[in-house]
Amino acid sequence: MKVIGFAGYSGSGKTTLVEQLIPALKLHGQRVSVVKHAHHKFDIDHPGKDTYRHREAGAFEVVVASDRRLALIREFEQPSQLSVHHLLAELYEGVDWVLVEGFKHSDLLKIEVWRADQEGTGERPARYPNDGFVVGIATDSGERLPEPTALPIFDLNQPGAIAEWLLQNADRFEYKVEHYG
Repeated sequence: MKVIGFAGYSGSGKTTLVEQLIPALKLHGQRVSVVKHAHHKFDIDHPGKDTYRHREAGAFEVVVASDRRLALIREFEQPSQLSVHHLLAELYEGVDWVLVEGFKHSDLLKIEVWRADQEGTGERPARYPNDGFVVGIATDSGERLPEPTALPIFDLNQPGAIAEWLLQNADRFEYKVEHYG
């Protein structure tokens, strides 16, 4: 499988870009999965649902499946920081691409999503000048990037072009488990 991350500040457009890249890659016959980092406590099931009741009763894991969908809910007894590599190991092996949203400090190749109007007073610096894992920048303001770069610059509003570039450079994004221990 091939893995590419998307890093940027909240509100930069990461989720919208990933959402648009999924069908763009599927048009080329690619099977796509997504790994998303959540910063806060989140829930995928709700009070009254069977899975919620089982979890509340103390189950460590609840797997719910139908003929169309599978979901795994795992409760950690102690706070646990899983790496993106732990999450990639959980995925189905028959996937062509994994789009990783968040995990900006990971050692995965990534595209930085950057907007000029998101740039603050030094509190939100661009990552690409100091992060060797950034391989491209998706932006709505390429002419306003804070530092010159030789990296590819993509129009944030043209996800098809980003998908084409990913497919043309697919070998570069092949995920090799042995590289990540």
